[in-house]
Amino acid sequence: MTRTFMQAAVLYGARDARIEQVRLPALQQGEVRVKIEAALTCGTDVKVFRRGEHARMIRPPALFGHEWAGTIEETGPDTPGWKTGDRVAGANSAPCLHCFYCSKNHPELCEDLLFLNGAYAEAVTVPARIVQRNLYRIPADMPAETAALAEPLACVVHGLQSLPIQSGETAAVLGLGPIGLMFVKMCVLAGARVIAVGRRKARLCLAEQLGAAYTLEETGLSQPEQAVRALTEGGHGPDRVIEAAGTPQAWQTAIGMVRKAGIVHLFGGCAAGTTVPLDTHRVHYDALTLQGAFHHTPASFQKALQMLQQNTLNASALLSTEITLAQLPQMLARLAEGEADIVKAVVRPGS
Repeated sequence: MTRTFMQAAVLYGARDARIEQVRLPALQQGEVRVKIEAALTCGTDVKVFRRGEHARMIRPPALFGHEWAGTIEETGPDTPGWKTGDRVAGANSAPCLHCFYCSKNHPELCEDLLFLNGAYAEAVTVPARIVQRNLYRIPADMPAETAALAEPLACVVHGLQSLPIQSGETAAVLGLGPIGLMFVKMCVLAGARVIAVGRRKARLCLAEQLGAAYTLEETGLSQPEQAVRALTEGGHGPDRVIEAAGTPQAWQTAIGMVRKAGIVHLFGGCAAGTTVPLDTHRVHYDALTLQGAFHHTPASFQKALQMLQQNTLNASALLSTEITLAQLPQMLARLAEGEADIVKAVVRPGS
């Protein structure tokens, strides 16, 4: 039976999300409708909730949420290979494959990158381009909440592609949100000795569970650079530093603590127009490499989904609680205030 209306979270502005009945559009060529089994809260969605918009993706009033998995309940015209009942997980974007950056093998920087939001709902309509390029089947026995982690994990997989981690190296991770914690686990899996730096004791404990060799509570450190260096061979500093906090201070700290000829991976995005002082003498004479990374690619999404199917991430450690769709606005408000014990909440729209 074709669904005409659904319950969904609608963002109206800063800290104003409401659960409403929304009319569904008719499916267009190449589109599919997916019944959401599980959606996950995300730091980006919390920022969107706090600010009331996202310049590139969300202008209120709008549906939002972008980490999801579910079951196809309806297919539009011309959707070969897909059928009702297929369990799927999908990325929140798809590149055009034709623009300048796609031709340079940077689909994450596509000049016409198509974004998808609307996972905080009973169903999501997946655009034809995402159906064609970034929608994937998941096994019948794979928990939907585990599959929904593919999107954030894909960002980490993509970031590490430009940051080779060698077994035996020391990697410091600054910032222990969901992305930072995933970086901790991925670096441990690569054989690195990981130093995790964060502000919340609950997150530091979780980083330890994920394999971090050392954890440091940043709020108690007057000189975090020196504290981290003291834990490295000869006090030289980490081989790799991953900044996952997204603050100007964290960027400066990351650059200050890496060893000579080390690599600083600036993953956490700061607000547009943000600048930080740069010790050009150190960057030049200590032969530092500073690199950024944005979003994910279809290839990194596929790899992330494969890793989750193989249960290499310890995904359940990142899933703190389950809520219904009706409870989402309250949960977002709690996360916006910095609730420490919740890494990710699993939203069950059908509950």
